[in-house]
Amino acid sequence: MSGVAALVDHLFRHEAGKMVATLVRILGLRNVDLAEDVVQDALLRALEVWKYRGVPENPSAWLFQAARNRAVDVLRRRKLQDQASRRLSRSLASPVDDHGVRDDQLRMMSSCAHPSLPSEGQVTVILKFLCGFSVTEIAQAFLTSEAAIEKRLARAKETLKRSAGPLQLDRERLDSIHQALYLLFSEGYHGSHPVRSVREELCAEAIRLGTFLTEHPSTATPATFALLGLMCLHAARLPSRIDDAGSLILLEAQDRSRWSRPLIDRGYLFLNHSAAGEELTAFHLEAGIAALHAEAPSFRETDWPGILKLYTHLYGLRPTPIVALNRAIALGRVAGPEPALRELEKIRSGGRLKKYPFLEAAVADLHRLAGRPKEARAHLREALSLARNEPERQVLQSRLESLA
Repeated sequence: MSGVAALVDHLFRHEAGKMVATLVRILGLRNVDLAEDVVQDALLRALEVWKYRGVPENPSAWLFQAARNRAVDVLRRRKLQDQASRRLSRSLASPVDDHGVRDDQLRMMSSCAHPSLPSEGQVTVILKFLCGFSVTEIAQAFLTSEAAIEKRLARAKETLKRSAGPLQLDRERLDSIHQALYLLFSEGYHGSHPVRSVREELCAEAIRLGTFLTEHPSTATPATFALLGLMCLHAARLPSRIDDAGSLILLEAQDRSRWSRPLIDRGYLFLNHSAAGEELTAFHLEAGIAALHAEAPSFRETDWPGILKLYTHLYGLRPTPIVALNRAIALGRVAGPEPALRELEKIRSGGRLKKYPFLEAAVADLHRLAGRPKEARAHLREALSLARNEPERQVLQSRLESLA
């Protein structure tokens, strides 16, 4: 990827959601398609123009201006010289300040979590409009097909267009907003991108949007603080997750001296704030697990019984195959490989993780611990066939070679 292309891709993750939210505030939800289209046009235009003219001094402002100019042109062609068009024209002379952008994004989050939409539809449109996810990325996050996501998006857009207007932020819609930020962070931390297994910019964007929620009195809830604590504690490990060659480094081999102490401290602070009241959410439990990993001086000295206990509680609240997988891994560290292999076999028979390489890698690791290298190699070869990008292939290949 060229330097300009990489910059545009980076700006897309950071700026697309801001621009869509600002345009929707001006144009109304009925023009959400127009807002999304002109933002895409602005990014494509940047890719073309900057190659020849160079990157402007303030690329973010250039993109905002290009998107708003494009929106005015489209409205004129459609002969829609209505109040929204006049507001947009006036806005071209107004600077975009950080406080206004934050309010626009909070309002857009709330509007996407519309009560007329099912919860999965709410999360889908938040990921699309505010987080810049592609249909492919959303499908992978939900473990479903791209066709299903296309239909879900089409239905959700029609619902938003019929709505009265942007909704004020309140606690009733927080669950979907939390889930979208959780998926955004997860895709950055350990996602399915065809080239990059770790994308720090997605993690940073999830933390930025989550911080907005903690600054608003209606959304600064214990669950919000727990989610932000969880993301900070995981993000602290990012400097040690990829080596100099771009290969993925799994938790047991990471250099813990490279973990970010400021982010760990920030995660503890948010986790302490989350303890207010009697609410216990899945985010509290996941943050607790991340805190136990952060406290451990080494992988071997990790409090695995404590982690297993928290994963057992977590599975009761969120019985997903990924939680079951992580619980089984912790069980293997506490009770040995055989009970854990029985749990993993249940997950495999369910079929939802049949394309997830680290299920087979976990099975391989437990066979290795049980002294069955032949079986371990077979499952690692299966995991290699499922690897989604080069960093995953490299780490799995390295494990396979170590068993040769």
